[in-house]
Amino acid sequence: MAYEEEGEMSNVKTTVVLVHGAWADGSSWARVIGPLKARGFGVLAAPLPLTSLRGDVAALDRTLERANGPVVLAGHAYAGAVVGESRAEKTKALVYVTALAPDEGETVAELFNRVEHDPRAPKLAPDSNGLLWLPEESFAAVFAQDATTEEQGILAATQRPLAADCITVPVSRPRWKDLPTWFLIAERDRMIPSETQRFMAERMGARVHARALDHTPSVTAPAAVVAIILEAARSVVPS
Repeated sequence: MAYEEEGEMSNVKTTVVLVHGAWADGSSWARVIGPLKARGFGVLAAPLPLTSLRGDVAALDRTLERANGPVVLAGHAYAGAVVGESRAEKTKALVYVTALAPDEGETVAELFNRVEHDPRAPKLAPDSNGLLWLPEESFAAVFAQDATTEEQGILAATQRPLAADCITVPVSRPRWKDLPTWFLIAERDRMIPSETQRFMAERMGARVHARALDHTPSVTAPAAVVAIILEAARSVVPS
């Protein structure tokens, strides 16, 4: 059963596909997965290699091939660019969780650097392999300041580095131009300024929920993430 609201249920099972951003992996959605499955949704966390934008889109599409029924596709941070590039027909709604949503011809890097960042945000440089890592202390300072010390340590230990090719390639026409879209704005985000998030959400014509959250609400405020996904799910469940 896909969704239950005021006693009414659909027998069409909707799948929620969750897409992690940079410096994260699928485990960053752990506190969101359980509540969604408890409501009867199929749930998949798509693993991104974070080696190139095209490679990440291909990885997402492989996960989407495994999804049954209509799909609600949710992306966090950098993954906003990835979900916008996927062309899977089964995707019926998009949810941007403090995510980056470049328009046609834009790059993630251009949008990320649109306004001045929080001074606590780190200055990143690629390592000898061309990969960007987030310093361990940044998980407490900017990535998930509302998480517990233990959670911050786990996020730092499980981070996946980001290749420059992920953020320097212009995107094509994004799917948010053609699908119903929701946007969770994190007003206390120290990685992606809330000003940039509002600019993107308004440009997209998204249904907006703004909350006093940090950059990683899937960890620190999962109920807010689940709520917006459920709202999007109502749009894809047949009446």
